[in-house]
Amino acid sequence: WVGELIVDIQQPIILIVPQGLEQEAITRLSRVGFDNTLGFLEGGFESWKQAGKEIDTVTSIPAETLEGVYQEINPAIFDVRKQSEYLSEHIKKAQNTPLTEINDHLAEFPKEDTFYIHCAGGYRSVIAASILKANRFHNVIDIAGGFAAIKKTELSLSESICPSTL
Repeated sequence: WVGELIVDIQQPIILIVPQGLEQEAITRLSRVGFDNTLGFLEGGFESWKQAGKEIDTVTSIPAETLEGVYQEINPAIFDVRKQSEYLSEHIKKAQNTPLTEINDHLAEFPKEDTFYIHCAGGYRSVIAASILKANRFHNVIDIAGGFAAIKKTELSLSESICPSTL
């Protein structure tokens, strides 16, 4: 996703990755044109925490919890999947804001009210939550398991359309 989210391939990068995966991360970045890796944090994220550096976390809840919240307060929900995924099936009142376009739509996210985000399985929505938190949106909650988990609830979904017909 770095190639989609960081436009400047000359952007200096310092990696904080699990120990033993440093070279793999550098190689993967290089394969998509990011050759300006300055280095990595020895010991990864644990070293950062042990040094007492500031950290933040993403709140994540199960889809079943969203179902209960949805019944009570009808919160804002953002689907960060690609538009084609969204069009094939989605939570009826969810707004589509693809991860690749999130920085262009920051003004659309609530500043104060809690809102929820999801993707297909949970990976992209955690990236989206990180981007939102970096932009001072601390009222975001991720839906664990994404749309795959949401489909197992009783949340009101749009009609399912085969993506090949879109």
